[in-house]
Amino acid sequence: MATTTSIPTYTIIQADGLYPDDVVEQKILNEAPTHEYRVRYVQTDLWPPGTVDAKPWSAIEKALRDEVDGIMVLKMRFTAEDLALFPKLKVIVRMGVGYDRLDRVALAARGVTVCNVPDYGTAEIADHALALALSLRRGVLLHHDHQRGPQPSPWAYIESPLVERIQKSTFGILGLGRIGTAAALRAKAFGWNVLFYDPYKPNGTDKALDVERTKDIRELFRRSTTLSIHCPCTRETRGMVGYDLLSLLPRGAVFVNTARGEVVDLDAVERCLKEGIISGAGLDVLPEEPIPEPAHPLIQAYRNKEDWLTGRK
Repeated sequence: MATTTSIPTYTIIQADGLYPDDVVEQKILNEAPTHEYRVRYVQTDLWPPGTVDAKPWSAIEKALRDEVDGIMVLKMRFTAEDLALFPKLKVIVRMGVGYDRLDRVALAARGVTVCNVPDYGTAEIADHALALALSLRRGVLLHHDHQRGPQPSPWAYIESPLVERIQKSTFGILGLGRIGTAAALRAKAFGWNVLFYDPYKPNGTDKALDVERTKDIRELFRRSTTLSIHCPCTRETRGMVGYDLLSLLPRGAVFVNTARGEVVDLDAVERCLKEGIISGAGLDVLPEEPIPEPAHPLIQAYRNKEDWLTGRK
């Protein structure tokens, strides 16, 4: 008597809706002949590119939610309330490095496996951090703004307070993970002396990379003429960089954040810019994204091109 074995089917959704089609994913997931299962891959459109606000998870039809075994997510947040909408969920993959958008406590309590993509954006984010630092430290943005006025002004060093020789000045890094390490290597190549603070790196990391280590976060801020944030957002680091640390920076410092906006107190950044402690800030991330309305006063000043911020942010 012949018997047949049913092949299980697992439903996976890519929640954000990042791409115009899913041809590649369908091929990878369903054309491998050795699979002992089938995959139903569905791309939803909760937060597609070019949209400001995300749709709620409840916007996905209940019939689909009830069958979902796995979720792939980039920008969407996932809370305990969202988890209750997916009774069969077994795994959630953050299509990036940080887990801070996911309620890991609730997921762990339900036995849901949480994964990430550790090498996501390592080179790109490090490149971007250096691009922001260089644009500010070499006065590129300031000169660019000057040339767009009705009376383009000639270059004058005295009118470019951000410009400073890079060689032998100090590039400080808060958090020496993959991206922080990549940024350190790039900063070294430009001639900066690199100083980092990361209490979780093993002894000898500084020697392997030929950079300097400090075990005092306050020393990092006191010595860094350019400071770049590269730590994750955790309960320990949320709101960690406030006025008490930023005010320690050498007067005229450049501040860059390409990590997580929640790590930095935006009020403190604004205050330090106005007091001249920070001469320029490159902010790739903000504490609240999408930006709420009314926006933070510093963001409003940036949008309105207020004179005091020209070329500085």
